[in-house]
Amino acid sequence: MGLIKSAVGAIGSTLGDQWEDLIKCEDMDENTLMMKKTTKSGQISKGSRIIVAPGQVAVVYDSGTILDATAEEGTYNFDQSTSPTFFAGQFGAVFKEMWQRFTYNGTPAKEQAVFYFNVKEILDNKFGTGTPIPYQDWSHAIPNQMTGSLMPLGVKVRCYGKYTFKIFDPALFMRMYAGTADVVTKDVLSDQMNSEVMATFQNVLNELGNSEHKIPLLELPSNTDEIKQVMDSKVFDEPIRNRGIKLVGFAIESVTPDEESDKKIKEYEHNANSMMQQGRVLDVMDKAASNENGAANGFVGLGVMNMATGGMTGGVMQNAFNNQPQQQQYDPYQKNQTTTKCPNCGAEVTGKFCSECGTALNQVKKCPNCGAEVTGKFCSECGTEIK
Repeated sequence: MGLIKSAVGAIGSTLGDQWEDLIKCEDMDENTLMMKKTTKSGQISKGSRIIVAPGQVAVVYDSGTILDATAEEGTYNFDQSTSPTFFAGQFGAVFKEMWQRFTYNGTPAKEQAVFYFNVKEILDNKFGTGTPIPYQDWSHAIPNQMTGSLMPLGVKVRCYGKYTFKIFDPALFMRMYAGTADVVTKDVLSDQMNSEVMATFQNVLNELGNSEHKIPLLELPSNTDEIKQVMDSKVFDEPIRNRGIKLVGFAIESVTPDEESDKKIKEYEHNANSMMQQGRVLDVMDKAASNENGAANGFVGLGVMNMATGGMTGGVMQNAFNNQPQQQQYDPYQKNQTTTKCPNCGAEVTGKFCSECGTALNQVKKCPNCGAEVTGKFCSECGTEIK
């Protein structure tokens, strides 16, 4: 019981008159996933001609069992005395045992038909998040008060776009979903598919927002290839695959933060930009935590982040200062300034008056020859003229 592929040109030859019946499926559009075709008598007689178009799988069915199947386009002559071809073409011999063991109970005692499956990629399937879904946005990273490291800003977003899918296992699709229905369209699957697609998409977003990928929120639409790679490697569409269908890809068309998240992002960016560009702030925060000598210097000025981060920046800054030795406390006005010893009390002074005793220091100079403290026109130690 099998299909014998006819020679090229046989359709238009005199051999065409010898075929009992002609079975084909010309009305299979992108919305049609499976369609049953048979003869007026419901029986496929020996010598019947079966035409398989590109992108189709044809399955010869007889009263609950599978007689033969092919995924290779062409014209076939049905002959029950021949051996089955068992999926000629792209699907290969791995499905042979599955088709041999296939049975579908509850069918009429005598029914023969050819089931055509659309195995092309089904395009233009829209999806959208009914409610905002969480995302970890590393483009607006904030300091972790407990660890001193950076963590993503938690936001909620709405996403809209399209996805594609295809039947990759016609036997499984027929057994688990389609059965022996006359026709199955993607519209029938839409509600269930949309729910499972959104569950898959949420898993993909969780992966893209983790510390390994760190995809910025607004760059999600441009990461179509990475979305597909993550989905395939983690098999996030497993519930869908269990019905013989798999998702091929997502195309995100728009990403919009909800009202609360949008406000949080705008506050973050406004306050960060009030001192310096956002990228510089994050770079300083990241490097300062691991720089023993520069930690205090790096965190100076980052108090501007407190409004956007709920005060978490302040905790990290305080920890950084507490970890510095007391003698290394930072004075932003001290850099590149020289000190002078007060001639009255000996204190180190940087201004014009001694901060300890008030002595005026504007007349005190250093001898260029011996370095002694001088108040007159000549050095009292070496006699060098002081200009």
